[in-house]
Amino acid sequence: MTSERDEILHAVSSAVLAVTRHLSVREVLQVIVRSAQRLLDARYAALGVPDDDGSFAEFVAEGLTDKQWDAIGPLPRQHGMLGAMLREGAPVRLPDLREDPRFEWWPKAHPVMKDFLGVPIRDGDEVLGIIFLANKRTPGAEFTQADQELLTLFAAHAAIALANARLYESGRELAMLEERNRMARELHDAVTQKLFSLRLSAQAAGTMLEKAPDRAAAELANVQRLAGEALAELRAVIVELRPAELDRHGLAETLRKHVRLLDRLHPPVVSFACAELPPLRPEVEVAMLRVAQEALHNALRHSGAGEVAVRLTYEGGTLALTVRDDGAGFEPGESRGLGLVSMRDRAEAVGGVLTVESAPGRGTTVRVEVSG
Repeated sequence: MTSERDEILHAVSSAVLAVTRHLSVREVLQVIVRSAQRLLDARYAALGVPDDDGSFAEFVAEGLTDKQWDAIGPLPRQHGMLGAMLREGAPVRLPDLREDPRFEWWPKAHPVMKDFLGVPIRDGDEVLGIIFLANKRTPGAEFTQADQELLTLFAAHAAIALANARLYESGRELAMLEERNRMARELHDAVTQKLFSLRLSAQAAGTMLEKAPDRAAAELANVQRLAGEALAELRAVIVELRPAELDRHGLAETLRKHVRLLDRLHPPVVSFACAELPPLRPEVEVAMLRVAQEALHNALRHSGAGEVAVRLTYEGGTLALTVRDDGAGFEPGESRGLGLVSMRDRAEAVGGVLTVESAPGRGTTVRVEVSG
């Protein structure tokens, strides 16, 4: 028993140290899963953190190859045994998972799991996640009551590590957001001053144009300089106000997650396809994301579409965003209130071109093309 406690302390220590090394929540989850797998000599180990949409915000596993993961497909949803454990919040130990009535199905590529041990990771009354193990490595062995008690004890300490990791990430993101907002305010003030000076210089040039053309020319040169500086600072404002998700994931992954969420929340099928993208200018990423969000909002709220397709492509140095729906469409001139002016302004601000094709009964296609 002493050696088991030593192993628990070592495993918990690894998870807690992962937080003190400023690792992400996902990295802490991986440490917890590997520690539990080693602690209880399991072939497979996994940990799922539920989201609010019936799936899992995070899901990490040990014992599967990358090829197996790719074949299995998307993250599991909260059904079957995983859903039951989230609802009931109690440990589950089974000699054969497949014989339990709460078990439903696996994807074809999923490995066969027999003996099973699952324990909720709790923070008070809240279930932060589920950690579960399957298939003892020792032939013929099954998980015991002692194993269950061991994993339950480990899960209690893992909850502390996970809660601390969440707090650390939240604090870091809040600090980043506050700093970004501070810089954005400063840049906004600088741009305002530049535009005010530009206006004064333009007025001065106008009054001198006939009587003192040389001085007017000097003022116009000043106007050109101030306009260039204002443009540069406006672009900096756009960068500072860009969503934090773009910093973490980039345009393609941020848009993919947004589309996935909308697909779950709305009746139409919302799909996303993306070619491989090169590094993009930050202001282009912001503009493309905002146009896509506005176009998706229109398609889902107003078009009555059954399908909405979002596509990002990059060819010959041109980035193209297309949002196409099979909805009701509209006549030219009936697009007021659909945010087309805002979308066009965003596209043109980064040197892009927005086109909209629509007709009654033939759906709508919004397309933006911009040099990446």
